[in-house]
Amino acid sequence: MCLAVPGRVLDIEEREGTRMANVDFGGVVKEVCLEYLPDLQVGEYAIVHVGFALQRLDEESARQTLELFTTLGLLQEEFGDPWELAAEAGGAPWPGEDQAVQEAQQ
Repeated sequence: MCLAVPGRVLDIEEREGTRMANVDFGGVVKEVCLEYLPDLQVGEYAIVHVGFALQRLDEESARQTLELFTTLGLLQEEFGDPWELAAEAGGAPWPGEDQAVQEAQQ
C-alpha cells in the first residue's frame, strides 16, 4: 500500500535546481521533493506521497494522523524493512532471532 503520510520538514536544500528536504514521519526520516510546495519552510508539516510534498498541513492534524497510522500499523507497513515484512508475512523467523524464540514459536 502506498499512503500519503504527514511529515515535518527538518531541513531544506537545493540540489541541481530542485528543492529537497529531509522529512520526519514519526521517527522515520526520508528525502522528499518540495517542488509542488515551493514556499514550505523548515518546521512545517506536509502530506507526502511517493516522495513529493503535496499539501501543507497544520501540526495538530499531522500529529493526529501519524498517531492513527501508528496505531493501525500503517507506518510500519509503509516504512518498515521490506525484507522483514516479507519474512513476517511468510511466517519465517527474522535472521538473528534468538533460537529459543524460534523453537517456542514452533
